[in-house]
Amino acid sequence: MLALVQRVRQARVEVAGRTVGEIGRGLLAFVCAEPADNEAHAARLVDKVLKLRVFADEAGKMNRSVVDVGGALLVVSQFTLAADTAGGNRPSFSAAAPPEQGRRLYEAVLRLAREQHAPVAAGEFGADMQVHLVNDGPVTIPLTLR
Repeated sequence: MLALVQRVRQARVEVAGRTVGEIGRGLLAFVCAEPADNEAHAARLVDKVLKLRVFADEAGKMNRSVVDVGGALLVVSQFTLAADTAGGNRPSFSAAAPPEQGRRLYEAVLRLAREQHAPVAAGEFGADMQVHLVNDGPVTIPLTLR
């Protein structure tokens, strides 16, 4: 699975003008499933995101996780993370999981995250979403779990 994680002061996702997910301080995680991924990969991804030490400790070092600071998590599906641009200027998305598998694994990520942490907000799988965020730092971390 692939993820792009951003430390945010706030973030929200809108679909057709309505807010479907919103958080204050925490992490915004864009996630993408690949064809070889399964629920074990989703579990490893959730574990990694929740333990990722990107928040400052008392000394100002990035040494605390979203769990440690009581932050929120906003999870948004984004198959475009699997883009391959090596062959030209139009990205290929053939490395992304098919929609049914992508939805199943996205829902697994949400379920697993909610079992381990709160609050967890979400985008809407397959929807045309507008994501608004205030990146804190900025801190943006790409994750690839294989």
